[in-house]
Amino acid sequence: MKDVYLLSGFLGSGKTTLLANMIESLKEQGLKPAVIMNELGELNFDSQAVEEGIPLKEMLNGCICCTGSENTEAQIQGLLAENDFDVLLIETTGAAHPVEALDAVYSPLFADQLNIKGIVTVADSKRWLMRHEMTPQTRSLFLEQIRHAHLLLVNKADLLTEQELGQVTYELQALNPNALIVQTTNAKVPYSFLNKIQATARPTDIEKADIGHHLHLSSRLVDFTDQAFTQEEIEDWVRSLPETVYRMKGYLPIKGNSKPMLFQYAYGLTQWMPEFIKMPPKLVIIGDGVDAIPLPTTTL
Repeated sequence: MKDVYLLSGFLGSGKTTLLANMIESLKEQGLKPAVIMNELGELNFDSQAVEEGIPLKEMLNGCICCTGSENTEAQIQGLLAENDFDVLLIETTGAAHPVEALDAVYSPLFADQLNIKGIVTVADSKRWLMRHEMTPQTRSLFLEQIRHAHLLLVNKADLLTEQELGQVTYELQALNPNALIVQTTNAKVPYSFLNKIQATARPTDIEKADIGHHLHLSSRLVDFTDQAFTQEEIEDWVRSLPETVYRMKGYLPIKGNSKPMLFQYAYGLTQWMPEFIKMPPKLVIIGDGVDAIPLPTTTL
C-alpha cells in the first residue's frame, strides 16, 4: 500500500516549505515520493519546489475539496497506474476543508491501495495570535484546519517570544487534544513524527487508539462482497449512525439489483444512483472514530 499525507494550512503558513522538507526526509529514508499540488489559480508557482524526477500532478483552477474532487480521483488513478512510488504527498489549497479534502482523496475505487497516514496542518503561529482580526468565515476555516489535524505544526516559532509560543501551543492543544503537536521553524519536522500518525482504520484497529494511531478523524474501507441489503436497511442504518460520521461513498449491493448502486452520504442526506457496470461492492466511511461504528445488517 502507498502511504498518503495531506498537507493543510492557510496560504503563507509554510505548506510548500513543508512539502520540500518531507520530500527530502522521505528520500533519506529510501522512500520514493510522488506529489499532487492543488492551486486555485491558473498557474502554480510552487511546483518549482518539487525537484525533477519526482512524479508530479498539478491541479489548477479548482479546490481539491469541491469542484476538483473528481479531478483528484483521476490524478491519483493516473499516478498509481503510471508511476512507481511509496508515499503520496498532497498539498491542498489554503481554502480546503480537511474533511472534504480527505473525502476527495479516498475513493472506493482505489482505497485498498492507499494508507491515509493523516492530515499534517501547518499553523502560522503569528496568524493564530491575530486570528480575531480575520473575517468570521476565514477564522472558522482556520480553526477547522487545526481541529482536524493528525499532526499539527506550530510554525514560525522563531518569530514568537517564549511566552507567546507557550500560549499558542497550549491553545492549539486545547482546540485539538488528539493531534501530535510540534513547534517548528521553516516547517522542519522529524520523519519519526510523520511516521507515527495513522488515519486509516484497519480491521484490527478496534482497541483504544494509542499515541501512534490517531483515529479521531479517520477513513474506513468496508468490503460487502457476498452481502446484499435493501435500501430501507441501509437508510435505517444511516439513521442510527452518530453525527461524527461525516461522509460515506461507495457501491452497495442491493437486493434485486444485478449491479451495486452508487451510494453517497453527507450532512445527514443520502443519495442513490444506479450503476450500469459491475463496480466493486466497497464503501468508504469518513468521520471521527469510524473504526468502532457498527456496520449494517440484513434480514434473511
